[in-house]
Amino acid sequence: MYDHILVPTDGSTAAESAVDQAVDLASKYDATLHALYVIDVDATSYSLGTEQVDRLRQGHLDEMPEVQADADEATGYVADVAAAHGLVVEEHVTAGEPARAIRKFVEDNDIDLVVMGSHGRSGLSRVVLGSVTEKVLRRTRLPVLVVDMHGEQNAEV
Repeated sequence: MYDHILVPTDGSTAAESAVDQAVDLASKYDATLHALYVIDVDATSYSLGTEQVDRLRQGHLDEMPEVQADADEATGYVADVAAAHGLVVEEHVTAGEPARAIRKFVEDNDIDLVVMGSHGRSGLSRVVLGSVTEKVLRRTRLPVLVVDMHGEQNAEV
């Protein structure tokens, strides 16, 4: 049923809440598990200049060790949990707008299922803050398992 399962991660608690579910499903279906870290070049958290953003978009992470370390830590968490269950994870890093980059990865890599964590926000906070999970869920034509970091799960197609 599932040959390729994607777990997008930014290293947050919400993203990590989806990892156990993804590992369990990959184990049951003997699927390849992919961990994807998207460097949000529009985010201000790294206070990047234009030249640095261009380097990221071109994939020159080796020139930005702090960004590479964040990516390695986030995908490494997925790999560590999977390794404890005898699974190997393919770790991927890309740059761009997160929801768009996730959708592109899905299309380019024959992904069958996306497993994502969510903060479980609703109402105005979700509208104001936006939600990568919400955007992927609404604009992807394959199953997306949303794991609420507070313990509730919602499967959407």
